[in-house]
Amino acid sequence: MKNERQERILQLIREKDIETQEQLLQALSESGFRTTQATISRDIKQLRLVKRTGPGGVRYELPQKETAPQFTDRLDSIFQQCMIQCSCAQNIVVIKTLPGLASAACSAIDGMGVETVVGTLAGDDTAFLVMTDELSAASFCKDIRIHMKK
Repeated sequence: MKNERQERILQLIREKDIETQEQLLQALSESGFRTTQATISRDIKQLRLVKRTGPGGVRYELPQKETAPQFTDRLDSIFQQCMIQCSCAQNIVVIKTLPGLASAACSAIDGMGVETVVGTLAGDDTAFLVMTDELSAASFCKDIRIHMKK
């Protein structure tokens, strides 16, 4: 349902000048999607939609391709600077960071939109990532370790 809704959101912003979350909510409702403003807000964040001013006024659009950093670029930057250790236990990844940087690491991971990350939780120097399954956790942890060593 989430993927279908988000696909419809992308289609709607390509077809119409949508200026507000309320307009988007109405357009989704007309398309048969019943949802809330809070869900729309999360969808906008996950899809990385931006508001741009153009000749017709303000509207939601997809970000420019060059402004969206690649997964590996962000991993390199964030993890080289603040990661100390990464391990996994079943579907949970535990990342140790320099003091005060776990929240930044979680924010970066959340912003990457990794489909296998269910959620993140940050303390001061420890980040917990809940993954969809054990294989995803092991693979993500392996990627992090590779980027920590660069």
